[in-house]
Amino acid sequence: MTDDRPVLLVTGHAPPSRLAPFGELHAREDVVVALFGGRAIHAMAGAQRLPFPHIRPSQRAIGRLAASGRFRAVVCGTGGRLALPAAYAGARRAGAPFVLWASIWAHPRSLAGAAGYLPLRHVYRHADAVVTYGPHVSSYVRAKGARNVHEAPQAVDNELWSTAATPARLAPFQILFVGRASREKGVEVLSEAWRASGLAAPHAALVLVGGGPDRSWAVATSAVRAGEAGAPGSGASTGIVDVGEIGAQELRNFYAGSDVVVIPSVPTRTIRETWSLVANEAMNQGVPIIASDAVGAAAGGLVRHGRNGLVFPAGDAAALARAVRRCHDQPDLRRRLGTAARIDVRPYSSRAWAAGVSRALATVGASRAGLVP
Repeated sequence: MTDDRPVLLVTGHAPPSRLAPFGELHAREDVVVALFGGRAIHAMAGAQRLPFPHIRPSQRAIGRLAASGRFRAVVCGTGGRLALPAAYAGARRAGAPFVLWASIWAHPRSLAGAAGYLPLRHVYRHADAVVTYGPHVSSYVRAKGARNVHEAPQAVDNELWSTAATPARLAPFQILFVGRASREKGVEVLSEAWRASGLAAPHAALVLVGGGPDRSWAVATSAVRAGEAGAPGSGASTGIVDVGEIGAQELRNFYAGSDVVVIPSVPTRTIRETWSLVANEAMNQGVPIIASDAVGAAAGGLVRHGRNGLVFPAGDAAALARAVRRCHDQPDLRRRLGTAARIDVRPYSSRAWAAGVSRALATVGASRAGLVP
């Protein structure tokens, strides 16, 4: 007998890059997405119109929702202090299979992280299935006792991000940084590397896209460290230009107009970059990536040194500066890396992500699609 109940997917936000993957999963499995909010980690705000059923419960209400018996399985990410334990406990009360959508590949060393370590390890060991962001996370969760582990490659809407764009270019050589200006994003390292590279206006531009509570601090730090005497973020003499938060179409134009996208994330006590979907978005426009080895997209195999981008040790501003200069000085290298980037990102599709989640659901008897290839 077919179970006609939907699957509950619990996560914090649905930014534009998640719409196509979530929509594909809904088409396969009939999913209700529970968005509990919290701190956003994406450069763009959550989308206003969502092409799949969704609700917006509080984290405290997740437990009652998962225990309601309305869902044939519960899938939950690792975000939210209350959402994950509530979803797990609720699924257990309802007798529904619980699938963990795991992103962490280094446990936080903060006080909150330490308090949550044992409960999370329990979930790793006792979840009916675990779906991971990629091989870097799979290795980590298996070491913590996880079983029945599946990978769902991190994906964006490749069709959207590969569409021909109108290049937004502010200088003959343009570097783009996209992200919240929080400290773990490596803005300080990028600022130091930019100064060390010797690049400046009018020949070169470092364009900053995104928002975040530390935005004014980050832009001011970039300007001061680069020797900017004017207003923070004006970038008149150094080539640093802060455009703030923008929409997907305008961001795609900046990707199309940039020679390289830099993802300089550094590990902190609270987080190590789980993936960075910015890499997927930019690679769809044929833009090479310079990423630190603390970026999940590099550790997980999408960004490959010398193939479609360059990878440098996290926090090493001198190494980042050398990578930037190498891309500046070798246009043939940029073209080769960019061509490979466009090819290599194609398998990281919404369909592939949804298929990975469906495989996990199939192993616990909760997939409508069966065992998905």
